[in-house]
Amino acid sequence: MSSSTEAGNAVAFSYLTIQVNRYCGILIFVIGTIGNILNILVLSRKTFRGNPCAWLFLMSSIASIISYLSGLVSRFLSSWSLDFSETNGFICKVRSMVVFPAITATFWLIALATVDRWLLSSAETNRRQKSTIQNAQRGTIVIICASLGLYIQMLYCYEADQLNAPLKCYASTHICRVLSDISFALLTLFIPLLVMLLFGVMTIFNIRQRHHQVHHHNAVIQHHNADIHEIYRKRTDRHLVIMLFFQIATLFILSMPCPIQRLYLAFKSPDPVTGRQYPLDAFIFTVSLLSMYLANGLSFYIYTICGGSTFQKGLFDIFHRFRRMIVEI
Repeated sequence: MSSSTEAGNAVAFSYLTIQVNRYCGILIFVIGTIGNILNILVLSRKTFRGNPCAWLFLMSSIASIISYLSGLVSRFLSSWSLDFSETNGFICKVRSMVVFPAITATFWLIALATVDRWLLSSAETNRRQKSTIQNAQRGTIVIICASLGLYIQMLYCYEADQLNAPLKCYASTHICRVLSDISFALLTLFIPLLVMLLFGVMTIFNIRQRHHQVHHHNAVIQHHNADIHEIYRKRTDRHLVIMLFFQIATLFILSMPCPIQRLYLAFKSPDPVTGRQYPLDAFIFTVSLLSMYLANGLSFYIYTICGGSTFQKGLFDIFHRFRRMIVEI
């Protein structure tokens, strides 16, 4: 391939990267921010209060919004050269110390929700008793602290004006780059996705096992001495399980390209001539990163479709209240 052709391809991929950051970034930001805000409003309602899985969904939505504001906004601002973290070292470090823990917390909170559903679906009473709002809150605190501790090295590693990196605000040395890329790929994305998949399969197994064991017993109870509150609680739990499974599938499909790309970049050398990343690599990096943000922004739409009447009723109540407020004004 001639040098002129290579130069033309480099310009084309650089242009595509800017356009994808600008238009796809804005679209994903709008979709994800609206969705996560509505998630917070619905999951904060009395219906879900006290449910550990709903609490973890709520905290995950809050963490997702933080990651959007600290990470995704800079993606489309960079297309207009308005991302100050690209040129200011202090802003770059602060942004990194916010966005990476926020993304990590988002994924691990969903993973913890999967563990909670597995505990609740277990046939063993002592396991089911561990599915409590108190344990969910303790787990949230542990995840937040661990996420912050995991990326404390960003204060040293990340610098602005990096030319030989997919982003200008990036790890400044080769060792820092390998460390941050591997940490993000494995500890932030791959391992929690693996936990979701593993405990999701185990939850399905538990549900089938319990359904087989207590089907006849439940039928007798429902005809004679049904507890309306208990039936409603079980229906809510069932909807939460369905919501969780669809979210796991979405996260796995849309997020997996990102850790693969980060591991690839961690061990690939930059262009030996220019000393910079190859434009194609930067483009793929951008697409995989936006795909991960999209996965975090679709939770509300998954909950609305798969959450059954419980989630949908909460959403309609919020819309009705909002419309009434507008009319009164």
